[in-house]
Amino acid sequence: MALDTDAQSVTINYEGGSLRMALGNARSLFGADNPNLRPDGEQKTVSVKSHTRTRVIGGPSTPVEATTYTYTQWPVGSGGNAAGGEAILLRWDGSEGWWTARMTGSAWELGTFLNKSVPNAVEFKTENGTPYGPFVIQQS
Repeated sequence: MALDTDAQSVTINYEGGSLRMALGNARSLFGADNPNLRPDGEQKTVSVKSHTRTRVIGGPSTPVEATTYTYTQWPVGSGGNAAGGEAILLRWDGSEGWWTARMTGSAWELGTFLNKSVPNAVEFKTENGTPYGPFVIQQS
């Protein structure tokens, strides 16, 4: 049995929330080569001060020297919402109807993100039926 990668879910993080949808829908909405679908890691540097470490209470202490190391922090989502966010309906130019996705954060933050990120006109409705959009990248 073959795995349909376009049917797998992808979470796109943005300032103030995230959007979770099928990968095929995300490629159609954002474009297959959109950087939102290929996030970059951010280099983080951590400095550890010198200190002493005691392995057993009452046992001898050993000195630990100061050190600095660097690692790559990859984007992560929030796990705090039990249902994974609010269900929304999205449609965009070429979508052939409404599609379900989940959003965390507020609707206005998602609208702001879409207004900066999507080449196709898109609109969405919240669970309450409140319509937002259309949104499309503003050409300067």
